[in-house]
Amino acid sequence: MKFRLKCREASRLLSEAEDRQLGLSERVTLRLHLGLCDACTQFSRQLGFLRRALAAYPGPEEETTDSA
Repeated sequence: MKFRLKCREASRLLSEAEDRQLGLSERVTLRLHLGLCDACTQFSRQLGFLRRALAAYPGPEEETTDSA
């Protein structure tokens, strides 16, 4: 098991976590990396913001258009 991630690997895991559940070793190493790396922590926050913004977006079929 690899205990030290590079930022490139951490960002890949953060992105993959949006699509699948990470394994235990991946979660542990990612959490350790995020505890030490401010840049990847910020990237993680940005991904969370984007996820919430997309979830709140109603989509084109639900948008209202005023035809006057």
